This record gives sequence, C-alpha cells and structure tokens, in this order.
Amino acid sequence: MFAGKDCIGAIILRLQKERTLAKSAKDYNKTDMTALKSEVIAWSAELGFQHTGIADIDLGAAEVRLADWLRAKFHGSMDYMERHGGKRSRPEELVPGTLRVISVRMDYLPQDQELAKRLLDDGSSAYISRYALGRDYHKVLRGRLRALARRIEDKIGEFSYRVFVDSAPVLEKALAEKAGIGWIGKHTNLIDRDSGSWFFLGELYTDLPLPVDIPEQSHCGSCVTCIDVCPTKAIVAPYSLDARRCISYLTIENKLSIPVEFRKDIGNRIYGCDDCQLFCPWNKFARPTAEADFAPRHGLDTAQLTDLFMWDEATWLEKTEGSAIRRIGHERWLRNIAVALGNAVTSPEVVAALTARQQDDSPLLVEHVEWALAQHENTQTTTEEPDV
Repeated sequence: MFAGKDCIGAIILRLQKERTLAKSAKDYNKTDMTALKSEVIAWSAELGFQHTGIADIDLGAAEVRLADWLRAKFHGSMDYMERHGGKRSRPEELVPGTLRVISVRMDYLPQDQELAKRLLDDGSSAYISRYALGRDYHKVLRGRLRALARRIEDKIGEFSYRVFVDSAPVLEKALAEKAGIGWIGKHTNLIDRDSGSWFFLGELYTDLPLPVDIPEQSHCGSCVTCIDVCPTKAIVAPYSLDARRCISYLTIENKLSIPVEFRKDIGNRIYGCDDCQLFCPWNKFARPTAEADFAPRHGLDTAQLTDLFMWDEATWLEKTEGSAIRRIGHERWLRNIAVALGNAVTSPEVVAALTARQQDDSPLLVEHVEWALAQHENTQTTTEEPDV
C-alpha cells in the first residue's frame, strides 16, 4: 500500500520536473547561452550521446511533406499519425513556450553488419531488427536525457523542459536534420556522413534560447541502393515510404493478418527489417556500439526459428522483459515466425513445429500456420520424382 503511494509520489515529482512550458517565458538574460550550449554538448557526450545539436522550431517544410504522406494513406493503420492536429510539426503547440529543441543521437549497432547480412541468407535463423536485440531504447535514452536536464538545472537553476523519445507527436528526424545531426536519406532514415544511420534519436523541448546549429544537407546523390534492395518495394520514390508495404510496419505496427502478397518477401524477418540500412553505402563508416544496454540478449541474434516458435507466453514474457519486442505481444510474435517458417527450407523439424501450432486458439495464428504448411506441401509436391 505504502509502496504504491511512494510510486505515485515519484511519478508526480517526475511530472513536476518535466513540467510543460505553459508558464510565462523566463528571463535568461544573465545566462551566456553560447557557453551553456558548449557545456550541454560536453555533458551529452559524457552521458553517452554521440552527437548533440540545437534546432529551432520552424518545421514548415516537414509539415507539408507529412501532409502529403498522410494524404497518400502511406501511414496505413497508424491512425496516431493523423491525430494531434499541428502538434507534431509545431513544437510550440505540443509544449507551449518551446523555443528550441536539443536533439541527441545514440548509436546502437550491436555487432558487425556482415553478421546480419549472413543471417538474412540463413532461412532457418530468425532475423530481428538490430535495434531490438538489446534493452528497450526508450528507457535508455529517456533516462540519459533526464540526467542531461538535471545537469543544466544544476548549472542555471530551474528551466522549462520536456523529454521525448519516440513517445509523442514529434518529428524527430526533421528536428535532428535541422540540428545538424544528419540528413534524411531516400529511405527516410537519418544518415550521418561519419557514422551511417544505426542510431536512436531523442529530444529535449525547452524554452532556453540556445544558439541553433546549421541544418545538414543531403549527401545521397544519385544512389538508389536502398530503393533497389527493399524486399517489398516499400520505398516507392526517393524520400517516400509506403509504410503499408514496409516489413517493419507489417511485422510490428500491423495488428491484423499479413497480406499474402508480402509473405514470401518477408523471408526470415520476424521483427522489423534493416535491409535499407544494411546495404546503404554510408554505413560502411558505422561501427558497433560500446553501449552495453544494446548488446543482444537471450541469444536473439542467432536464434533458430523453430526454437522461438516453441516459446509459450510465459517464456516469451521472460525472454523479452525490458525489450522493445514486448510491444507486439506473443500472438503477433508467433504470427511473424509462422510466416518465416513458411519461407524456410522444408524439413521435418519445420513442418513439425508448424503442425504443433495448427490447432492454436488464435485464428490469426492458425491462418498463418496453414499458409506456411501449404508452402511446404507445395515444395514437397514439386520436388517429388515423377512416376516412370
């Protein structure tokens, strides 16, 4: 009982610390903002961020692109992309009083990219997007950003701020581009010319009038590698992604049946897809992260599909504790693996694993299991020797 009250008290205290900027603007005339910005960048590096930049809040161009994207219905079932009015592209509407956004980058690539490429060629292994192999990035970055805010507060006293890590209507890539952290590539991910694109982004919305950075310019040139390698042709034009075709959307955001037309192209990808990053020429500069929180857990970087398909919900909950994978639930986890098993090389082990789930209580799972078994029946039929 008392622990619950303590928890509520801690939440209230945190909300007070991350107070909204509805208060009247403060007088920062006595603060040297140029010097403070230098300190913010230094503190960010100490906290594990690889790049920190400052952006203003003019996102007019990004707002137009977002409106066009929504009008084309490329967001699929992600209705939250349409909600909140202009708050996504107008930071001062989301958090009144916002003047600047402190944008940060944290690298997450857990291991050499060649290992990931080889995994995609191994149909019996499960491919999980590299960002989800370790601890949930929301928790990691949010904690570091709060620590950064505390350091600023220790230096100048109370100031207004709010922390965001992919958890609210925020155009994080457009803000990071304005902050000089990288440019939005043709695959719509952010790219840094020295480090590639394997990184997370986070933001501090604040009323501090810090000097802004010079926005980064595109360096994609004539390259269309990401467009060519996309398994489902989701990048329908440079800088334009139809999420409804994207494997990350299909295996994570999509709560329903995976359209049959995309199942073969999904291959062994059971949570997300990295192809547009794995083959991007700029990622030749990427290096594995030193951040221990992003190291693979529970052998998910080398797991076999048949083994993962055997996990009951209790095992799945144990193995995914503290992981971003939790968001899809056990049923969709199995749905995705069923598709991957349907794409695997036919073997007694694969067929037995699928057959064991054929009478599952979930109609969604059974549908995908039946499809997967049909793939192996077709394979067996076409490989049988004709009668002589």
